[in-house]
Formats: sequence, C-alpha cells, structure tokens
Amino acid sequence: MQFDRPEAILIDLDGTLVDSVPDLAWAADRMMEELDLEAPGIERARNWVGNGVERFVKRALTGELEAEPEQDLYARGYEVFYRYYQQTNGKRSCLFPGIKEGLKALQAMNIKLGCVTNKAEAFTIPLLESLGVLPYFEVVVSGDTLEFKKPRPEPLWYGIEKLGSQPESAMMVGDSRHDVEAARNAGMRIVAVPYGYNHGEDVGLSNPDAVINSLEELPQLI
Repeated sequence: MQFDRPEAILIDLDGTLVDSVPDLAWAADRMMEELDLEAPGIERARNWVGNGVERFVKRALTGELEAEPEQDLYARGYEVFYRYYQQTNGKRSCLFPGIKEGLKALQAMNIKLGCVTNKAEAFTIPLLESLGVLPYFEVVVSGDTLEFKKPRPEPLWYGIEKLGSQPESAMMVGDSRHDVEAARNAGMRIVAVPYGYNHGEDVGLSNPDAVINSLEELPQLI
C-alpha cells in the first residue's frame, strides 16, 4: 500500500516509540511490595500498558484490565507508584528497533512530527529526552495536556492544529486498538506496529490502514 505524503504525522509513545514496560513494571513491583501485596512482575505488567498511568496502577492493584480498586488503596498506591516511577522513568526503557532511523527519514522528508500519548507530561517529556528523541517532535501532547485522552479525537486534533495541518492531511502511528479508534474518530489515516501493547490482541484486527514492523518502514510507504 502507498500513501499520499502527509503534512504531519502523530506518533504514540508507549509501545510504539518506546518499550517502557521495564520501568513501569519495576515501579509497580516496588509499589506492591510497599503495600504488602504480591508483585506482578514484568510479563503481567506488559498487558496493562496503554491507557495512562492511572489505569496502569488500577490494573496492578486489581490484576484486571477494567476493575476498580478500593478508593483508599488506589490513592495510596498511586502515590507510592508515582514516587518509584519518577525514580526509574527512562532508566530501564529503550527505543524499539528502527525508531531513530525512521524519525530521521521522516524529518528529512520535511514531514512535521508530533508525539501523542496518554502518559502524563511529568513522565512523557523526561522519557523522550532521556532517550534522545525529544528534538524530533514539534509538539508533544500528553495525557494531561487536555481534558480528554485517546481514544477521544481531541488530543489528535490539538496536535495536528499545533503542526499547522488538518486531519485529512495527517497520519497517526500507534500500536493499539485505542490508537486506531482515536485516529478514526479524528478522521485521520492510521498505521500500526504489531510489537506494542494491545492487551494480547493482534492490532491488525482493528483494521488500521497498514501494519508495519518498524517505523523505519514507513517512509517507503509514502
């Protein structure tokens, strides 16, 4: 499949650009230990990423994707998790293969780039900076930039507006059904990567416009 050259591309963070599970799992394990609960470990934590830190903490506390923990437990747990995650954010995470190569190639094509994530800005900016990719992005839309998060379209519309483009002239790159849904809600094309965090589901089942194995492959489709 070939795409008309987009003016702008918005790229998801966790599971698309960065394998952030090692940091998240480490902080979750420390949180659970401090609460005298069983540490989940990295493999269980891998299925909980993708909807922001708040939901990740709730999943760690309950062991389920959509369950709600007792309010006092969540308040205490979030405070503990936040402290540990601040300590480790970016230390154990790494870029997925081909990310810098893909970003450089897209930038060389004069395509404006933005990052749109449900992660809070307090974690987003330091993570991008520590991994050396913050300068590639003209705009970063975090989970607390606006009132709404993905899969609502507002974060994507905000990012595209800041890049001086329109949804029909832009593209989203993500790893989950929530990214596909967000792009569809925003009226944008969506390309997915299969290696990220989609709760064990094949992201291709969400019917993105294309699936690529690495961001490095995207310029070849444009």
